[in-house]
Amino acid sequence: MSTQPDVRKIVAAEFLGTFVLVFGGCGTAVLAGKEVGFAGVALAFGLTVLVMAYAVGHVSGGHFNPAVTLGAAAGGRIAWKDTPVYIVTQLVAGVAAGAVLLLVASGTDGFDAVASGFASNGYDDRSPLGYSLLACLVIEVLLTAIFLWVILGATDTRAPKGFAPLAIGLALTLIHLISIPVTNTSVNPARSIGVGLFAGGDAIGQLWLFIVAPVIGGLIAGFSYAFLLGSDDAAELADAMEG
Repeated sequence: MSTQPDVRKIVAAEFLGTFVLVFGGCGTAVLAGKEVGFAGVALAFGLTVLVMAYAVGHVSGGHFNPAVTLGAAAGGRIAWKDTPVYIVTQLVAGVAAGAVLLLVASGTDGFDAVASGFASNGYDDRSPLGYSLLACLVIEVLLTAIFLWVILGATDTRAPKGFAPLAIGLALTLIHLISIPVTNTSVNPARSIGVGLFAGGDAIGQLWLFIVAPVIGGLIAGFSYAFLLGSDDAAELADAMEG
């Protein structure tokens, strides 16, 4: 187990990782989405998590996502008292990434964040293919739970060492391949808030789903993992990332 965490380093790692995730993933959708398509955007999100988990995961555990933080706490991987600093940092980083992305995207004539959707998430008429509220709720809860089960499994003390970021990045790629047509894929409130705040009132009005559903999915996986698959000596995520 790790020694007492350095809060400053955790904040730096989580800010950097979350910023890169939101800017890299949403930036690909906004700036290059027509060129790379759904598959390219899915790969971009997976790559951001993979590279940043290897880069800073050994410092903070590489959460970059409030749902992951809450799921890790529910699974006994971090203390509940440590969750606020993670979540606040992730939300601030997400909004910062969205603001920088807006600045860059506005560098071309005629760009409109509201009209374009700005990689925001949505249901009903704001779903990429018009999926219903219920369908979007179910897929966001389910896929966030799957994401957390992968994270908790890949960082389990019984798992192969050093491969967790690879499994997590590939899992996020798969999740995006499944759900971009449904919700534009959240599974991460920081990602949704980070760009949604700049996408207009309709996007902001639907943010609640992309906060509530990932949190529910993360908590389901966190509380169930130990019962279903866990061991008594699960490591903290930061320890597991060290390999």
